[in-house]
Amino acid sequence: MPLLGLGTFRLRGLQNIIQVVDAALKYGYRSFDTASVYRNEGDLGKALQQLLPKYGLSRADVFITTKLAPVDMGKGAREACLRSLSELGCEYLDLFLIHWPGKQGWQSHDTRNPEARKESWKALEDLYQAGIIRALGVSNYTTSHLIELLDSCSVPPSVLQVEFHPRLPQYELLNWCKKHEIHFQAYSSLGCGDLLKNDEVTKVANIHGRSPSQILLRWALRQGVGVIPKASAPERIKENIGVWDFELSDEEAEALRGDGTEKRYCWDPTAVA
Repeated sequence: MPLLGLGTFRLRGLQNIIQVVDAALKYGYRSFDTASVYRNEGDLGKALQQLLPKYGLSRADVFITTKLAPVDMGKGAREACLRSLSELGCEYLDLFLIHWPGKQGWQSHDTRNPEARKESWKALEDLYQAGIIRALGVSNYTTSHLIELLDSCSVPPSVLQVEFHPRLPQYELLNWCKKHEIHFQAYSSLGCGDLLKNDEVTKVANIHGRSPSQILLRWALRQGVGVIPKASAPERIKENIGVWDFELSDEEAEALRGDGTEKRYCWDPTAVA
């Protein structure tokens, strides 16, 4: 699984996605992250099928991740995974994640959520054993959700995908995942764009002659955390992958955290039972 991939949240329209995927493949991206709730699996699949031959690539050369929608948690998990597979036009998925620890339409504190998670995971384990899914993982799980999963699963999760950036470093969760050999992958690495304007990020970017987005991505990568930045403009796609030829010092990495005040830009799963 490449450490750096292309996120596709809010990317819509076949022609737009073809342009994005074309640029991504051109500049060296080999990992693509989508989800059922993004409503672009079909267009991403068509774009890859059309463009892989252009770059002398095959399906085996790219890593495709998609996710189980919260509405399909529980009894609908198997059918939803097969539907995503069909939409993407693939024979297998490299990674399939449970997108959220609760079922859509239920309250966060609903005590049925743990059983829905367990039922979903069992369905995905069956698809894993059949070779339809190459690896299983979760998104937005807390440590307690992960402990619950490890206590009941026969196939442990390979990946945890969560919000992660200098304002939400989640070091306790990161270290727990390292201890249990679960790869930690970040979404919203740029703080939904807000961190691009941060004074400390800008200062470090100027020191290195880099863009703020490159600094933020490098901050995660230096910790072994995977990143999946979303971009639609070819120049941004190129910029985001140009993060391998410089390094941040420990002092710079710590300075990016500012005063340590945490801020969550996306969803908070901590209240999900």
